[in-house]
Amino acid sequence: MSVEAIRRFFWMCTGTPVEIIEKYPTEHNKFIGIGATIFFTALFAALSGGYALYYVFAGSPLAVFFAIIFGVLWGLAIFNLDRYIVASINKTAKGLRQVYQASPRLIFAVLIAIVIARPLELKIFDKEIKDVLKLRYLNEQSERIERVGTAFTEKYALELSQIEKLQNEYDEISKELTRLREELKREVFGDRTETTSGIVGFGTYAKEKQAVIDSKQQREQYLASQIAKLEAYINQQKIREGINTQMMLSDSLMDAKVNYAGFADRNWALGQLTEGGGDVNNASANAVLFITLLFVAFECAPILVKLLSDVGPSDVDIHESEARIIRWLTATSPISKNRFVRAYRNIGGKPGRRLTRKPMYNKRVRKTVQIKPKVES
Repeated sequence: MSVEAIRRFFWMCTGTPVEIIEKYPTEHNKFIGIGATIFFTALFAALSGGYALYYVFAGSPLAVFFAIIFGVLWGLAIFNLDRYIVASINKTAKGLRQVYQASPRLIFAVLIAIVIARPLELKIFDKEIKDVLKLRYLNEQSERIERVGTAFTEKYALELSQIEKLQNEYDEISKELTRLREELKREVFGDRTETTSGIVGFGTYAKEKQAVIDSKQQREQYLASQIAKLEAYINQQKIREGINTQMMLSDSLMDAKVNYAGFADRNWALGQLTEGGGDVNNASANAVLFITLLFVAFECAPILVKLLSDVGPSDVDIHESEARIIRWLTATSPISKNRFVRAYRNIGGKPGRRLTRKPMYNKRVRKTVQIKPKVES
């Protein structure tokens, strides 16, 4: 693309007719600057809108396609609005009137700048946002696991209390069997204690202790079987209700979830970075504020340049051309040629062409009178 083509493209971006700009060389650079500012503002808007929509469709295979389409449409819309805003300022009006005309346009430019700046701020603080989202997701997952576990415990409170009761009894019997086996060993080897006779061999006392051990073992086996049945039932219910699947995500799964976070979550995380009153939060809040102000100044730059610049020859030319057209359209004099042409123009005919009307004539019947010549006698 040649330099001349780029220059004419930026002229077109200003909304001022190119043929008027070409007539006045002193206006060329001014309109190039205004047009370039409008173009790059629309470009940033396209990138911002596409980035925002990409996270709306995060995880979808068509996310990139939708982001590109929306980004292009959003950029064209902002380009058209900025172009109209700058072109509609009347430079030939008085100063206060210009400010009055530009005030609603400046407000609208500020709103556009804020909308453009937010998605780009999300990209700038992408790493910090991911850390905040990861902490949030971990807390939410822990709370969810705790809530699910509490609900399950309340639902199967009877079975769980039975398991706990049987387990306590099982533990007591296990301790008792350990003690009885130690006494039986001492009884057989003839060690005399408060609970043994001191007689060597498997005698009467040893047999009695063995019988007690056998009965305790039977009770222990029964308790173990009951506990196993109840635990199998509880595990089956956990599988059915999805309790076992409620677990903490691994680092890779957590990173994938953070990467697929939507625009609302990322916007919330950026808000958390700028709140709280800490040193880091205050620094992030100041950075976000200055980025927003930068885009506000960038968006308002074409309008401010148009307001602060002196009245140029192109502005006077456009104003006089519009004034002539308005006078032509609003002529009210009964003898005005323009009024006659507009009032009686043929439907579908060319503008400025006078209506040709055939004059109406009264048809009169001509009577021929024959004059007889005088005959001289």
